[in-house]
Amino acid sequence: MLLLIFLGTIAAVYLGLIIAFIIGFRRVPEFKLKALAPNNSFSIIIPYRNEAKNLPRLFKSLTGLDYPKDKFEIILVNDESTDNSKSLAEKYKSDFPELNIHLHENKRKTNSPKKDAVQTAVDISIFNYIATTDADCILPGKWLRYFDEKIQNSASNMIAAPVSFIQKIGEKKAYFQNFEEMDFISLQASTIGSFGIEKAFMCNAANMCYEKEVFLREAGFDENRDVASGDDVFFLQKLRKKGYEVDFIKSASAVVLTGYQKNLKYLLNQRIRWAAKTTSYSSIFAKFTGGVVFLMNLSLIVFMGLAFFELFPYQFLMLVFLLKFNADFVLIYESAKFMNRKSLMRHYLWSSIVHPFFTVYVAGISFFKEYEWKGRKFQK
Repeated sequence: MLLLIFLGTIAAVYLGLIIAFIIGFRRVPEFKLKALAPNNSFSIIIPYRNEAKNLPRLFKSLTGLDYPKDKFEIILVNDESTDNSKSLAEKYKSDFPELNIHLHENKRKTNSPKKDAVQTAVDISIFNYIATTDADCILPGKWLRYFDEKIQNSASNMIAAPVSFIQKIGEKKAYFQNFEEMDFISLQASTIGSFGIEKAFMCNAANMCYEKEVFLREAGFDENRDVASGDDVFFLQKLRKKGYEVDFIKSASAVVLTGYQKNLKYLLNQRIRWAAKTTSYSSIFAKFTGGVVFLMNLSLIVFMGLAFFELFPYQFLMLVFLLKFNADFVLIYESAKFMNRKSLMRHYLWSSIVHPFFTVYVAGISFFKEYEWKGRKFQK
């Protein structure tokens, strides 16, 4: 009886959380441009390390930005690249003298190269707003216009926006990449849902903007200098805690595209890195969400073992799984539809079976194992 109560309680809390995210997702309105005259200026910050393969497509998208050239600058920060990334950046600057491009070397001060690179760029930036993306991304042409009009409409101190994956027509993806995208879309759905219920705790630095004055006033990343990643979520949680205005741009036309991980090992390292920072979250709701999701997935695995040895009724376990399966489906489908990736849902069945094992493994390993990122190893 106690086991039934325990699993039932975990399932009820989990379902309540997912339903809240579904409601929140639908609450965030679609954002459409109104062709307002550009009003704000942006410093685009892009750290890079060994991204020679990806930089050309990023540079092409930067060159195509539909925004007055005197209202943005591009700051490229080299983080000790050992390939020809730096020479590509130098060529880009020389090929497009009409763009305000600055090249800098990362000034390492902490255990987080990414945060150091962003801080290096902020310190020399000249405009009022910081827009960040990653070196492996492709930006939409009206990227800065979306940030500008959102700021004009709501005086936002920080803005998050959606991220999705680059799709190559006719190219068959590996199964782990379909799983990666399914998992990522669920995170995007939860992100948007949390903004909708005014409990925002996640965002992605690949598509983000914030007020430079606020960053400097609140000492940026000072509270989390020793955590290797998290330049996005830690800053978001800090601003929310201090009552600043944070918003999300819900528009398929504002999506920044990124690439899949090279293989399953890279995917696991990425997710372990993401999971490793959760214990440092300042948001109680973020920790609560992480704990509930972990317990739900762990419970499914443990109770499956108990049911196999006839120590727990499998009928009740199947009921819980089906309730979770359907609630997750609704939330993920909302996100897939928004991202124009409904075709991905054909992978939902097998992904939903694999996901509990993947999640529990990543969470468990993140507490004990070092992880690798951009050729460097980091301790928990």
